[in-house]
Amino acid sequence: MNKVTTLLYVDDEPINLRIFEINFKNKYNVLTAESGHEGLEMLKSEPGVTIVISDKRMPGMDGLEFIQQAKVQFPNVIFFILTGYDITDEIVTALKESLINRYFKKPFNIKEIDHAICEALKMQSI
Repeated sequence: MNKVTTLLYVDDEPINLRIFEINFKNKYNVLTAESGHEGLEMLKSEPGVTIVISDKRMPGMDGLEFIQQAKVQFPNVIFFILTGYDITDEIVTALKESLINRYFKKPFNIKEIDHAICEALKMQSI
């Protein structure tokens, strides 16, 4: 891939945003947002976003609500959810309905996320 992939990571905890950015900034163009609303605005203002990873539990608008709204406006973006909790029925449904590509558990595994991003990008380019 000669074009740098742009990721958007949405999480209401600034420390998680920073950790994610530090771990992925050398490979991807990383954008961050502290809420679902901010994530939607970021998607509107940054048309190059290819991958979105969102925390599940956030105040105001949770990650799945954010992804449902974002997917309508940005159907070609690949979405992942991240949660500190066990998989829920909501997440299972989101996977079955292809709302999200995958889910990850916190604390996140950098290699697992990177591998999933690479796989999703390969599938998208086929």
